[in-house]
Formats: sequence, C-alpha cells, structure tokens
Amino acid sequence: MNYYMFGYLLLFIGAILTMGAQMKVQSAYGKYSKIPSSSGLTGYETARRILDQNGLQDVEINVVNGKLSDHYNPKNKTVNLSRDVYNGHSIASIAVAAHECGHAIQHQVGYRSLVYRNALVPLFNVSQWAGYIVLFIGFAMGELNIALLGIVLISAILLFQLLTLPVEFNASSRALEILDTGMIPASEVGGASQMLSAAAMTYVAAVAASLLSILRLLLLVLGSSRRD
Repeated sequence: MNYYMFGYLLLFIGAILTMGAQMKVQSAYGKYSKIPSSSGLTGYETARRILDQNGLQDVEINVVNGKLSDHYNPKNKTVNLSRDVYNGHSIASIAVAAHECGHAIQHQVGYRSLVYRNALVPLFNVSQWAGYIVLFIGFAMGELNIALLGIVLISAILLFQLLTLPVEFNASSRALEILDTGMIPASEVGGASQMLSAAAMTYVAAVAASLLSILRLLLLVLGSSRRD
C-alpha cells in the first residue's frame, strides 16, 4: 500500500468515526427527547434555575434555530438553546440545558481550560487557514520543509480540539452534579448522563478525525518528496 492509498484510508476511517459519533448522539437524543421528566421542568426553566442558583442572573437565555445547536456564548454571556430544548420537558432537554449552564459556570469561575481555549481561538483560526496556504506553497515549490511547516500550522486545530475535551467533559460533570441534587428524580439522572456522554463522544471523534487527517497530509507530503 503506497502513501496515497494509506492516506485515503486514514481519511475514510476518520469519516466513519465522525459519522458513528453523530449517529450515537442522534440516537441518544431521539430516545431521551421522547421521555418526559417527571420534574415538569422545561429546558428554559432548568437553565434559569441553575443560573440563578449560581449567581448568574445576568446571563440571558435565548432561543436559536436548528437541532442540537445549543451553546453558551461567553462574549455576550448568553445561554442559547434550540427551540426543542428550550420548550421541551424531556430528559434530553433538561440535560442539554444543564450542560450549557455548565459552560456559563465555567466562565464565571474562570475554568482554566475554557480560558485558555477562548483566548487562543483567534490564533487557532489564523493558524489553520495560513497552514493550508503554506502547505500549498510548499507543494508548488517542491519544498518539503515549507510543506511540513504548513502541516504544523494546520495542526493548531488539533490543539484546539484537545483543549475542548476537558471543557466539554467538565461542563457535563457540573450539569449532572446539579441535576442530581434533586432538580430531577435520581432515576432520570442516568438517562441525562447517557445523553451527555453520547454528545461528548462527538468531540472525541473530532480529535481522532483531525489526527488522522493530519497524518494523511503528512503522508501526502512524504510521498511527494519520495517521488521527487
């Protein structure tokens, strides 16, 4: 198997991992979005209660379009919930809302991984697109060292994703601890945990896919150098 064939195999494996993780979270959401919580709380009510209990009355809760498009925006301090989560009474809605509040709490307490990740976002963005330009120049000029520098710059996305992992896992951990204090019945916490665990796997898969993609680029560069 030559460099190019092996590179495409890595790309295929990365795509399979990503698709598998997406299917898992969609399956978990499909299951637990159909199971109403006996607490009667909506995603909005869950988020508002958690935020208020943690002194975050100034954090607004907004509705956004899309499915599983929920996120916390540290720039304007808003928890943004998809319509189904915002209005839903399901275990999935409560779990997702609590997770996003976990990010708001991280922001409040200065959780280091979140601080580092947010501070480096501009650098990561510039490094990634600049990396592809440098890689193209290296290929065009037939300069191995320049092409390798491009791959190093592109690899910044992998560092970003690695910093994202503890942020996501910690937000889920905070959410489950809060939910387990009696906000929802103990019998429903397990379902919330499964929902958030499935969502976390998408970030793990993203790291694996990026690593495989970077290895593929490295193989292409080395294969081109060897051919020359």
